[in-house]
Amino acid sequence: MVTEATTEAWPPLPLAEWQETLDTLHMWLQIIGKVKLELTPFLNEWWNVGLHVTASGLTTGPIPHGPGIFQIDLDFIRHNVVIQTSAGEIKGLPLISRSVANFYAELMSTLAALGIEVTIDPLPTEVPNPIRCDINETHASYDPEYVNRWWRILVQIQLVLQRFRSSFFAKSSPILLYWGSFDLSHARFSGRPATPPANAPHFYQVAEDQENFACGFWPGNAGASGQVLGEAAFYSYHNPAPPGISEAPIRPAGAYFDAGLGEFILRYDDARRSGDPAHAVLTFFQSAYEVSARLANWDRDRLERSIVKGMRR
Repeated sequence: MVTEATTEAWPPLPLAEWQETLDTLHMWLQIIGKVKLELTPFLNEWWNVGLHVTASGLTTGPIPHGPGIFQIDLDFIRHNVVIQTSAGEIKGLPLISRSVANFYAELMSTLAALGIEVTIDPLPTEVPNPIRCDINETHASYDPEYVNRWWRILVQIQLVLQRFRSSFFAKSSPILLYWGSFDLSHARFSGRPATPPANAPHFYQVAEDQENFACGFWPGNAGASGQVLGEAAFYSYHNPAPPGISEAPIRPAGAYFDAGLGEFILRYDDARRSGDPAHAVLTFFQSAYEVSARLANWDRDRLERSIVKGMRR
């Protein structure tokens, strides 16, 4: 059923209304993401594992396979998964209410039917109390309207992040949906090393071994530590956190520093109701970056450049 919210650019996304679908979709994306993790060469800070926003959903992008490539596309308009190879083969499966174990079995058998043999670790990462995906019968919900809403929001944030990242000249990440933490994220780097916590997981130590500013969108689900905001929000953090960041002023009105998360937060609903959500979100990302860069003594003259209207390089 198509509703006004489904066609709205910034639709409402109350976590309680789609929590079960979110949890199921999260596990499905972990399965697909781990296929990409297993078969793609490592890239800076695990950039090789993230998923990309498309005009209809998400994609793995090209994954090496024999002498060619394949990719997995999730379509949140027609609600299906399509696997296609550079040899011209194509197979699909529907996105419907089904258990994670059922999705796992069908996806892996579909890959095998295309001659793509891959073994992944079925235990999810970055979630509390994980259940192996190959035996998970607990999560089995799929509400197409809410998945479509979530994706439409990602499209808008993709546009904002493209504008935000355009002036940064130094190393910066692609805009990626990370299937572990389930957030759409972008990061920029000062060029200085950082020391991640010694007891952090290996993937985190690799991802956070350089000083960086990160920002993005998170639907509010619980993370690995069990911390949960309980609602969709935009976030930003600086690693390592510079002294004074928790007391620093932040824009727009309503944005704040969450001491429990150690991040600046702008609630999605506050941005959505602002009258110009894209402007509110861009203001939040830029304000958080300026605060972080100032407190961390980043050499902004070296790291940034002016954008010339009409520039094509």
